[in-house]
Amino acid sequence: MSRKVNCVKLNKEADGLNAITYPGELGERIFKEVSQEAWQMWLGHQTMLINEYRLTPIEPKARKFLEEEMEKFFFGDGSEKPKEFVEPEK
Repeated sequence: MSRKVNCVKLNKEADGLNAITYPGELGERIFKEVSQEAWQMWLGHQTMLINEYRLTPIEPKARKFLEEEMEKFFFGDGSEKPKEFVEPEK
């Protein structure tokens, strides 16, 4: 049986994450308040940020930026796409 959470991103009850996906207090909060579906949305958004800004996630500056964007994505006003970003054609 899946663990249910009231997802802060989707504003609905949904399947919660199976494990803590990020360290520290932010990771614990995500585990308690973010659904699997919203986490997958973040992973796609994070990939776009890494590619568009040419980030190297092992660099401390890039990790700090991604953590700030993650917090905004889930608990703030949302993480913006880069101005230059163009959606790929389907």
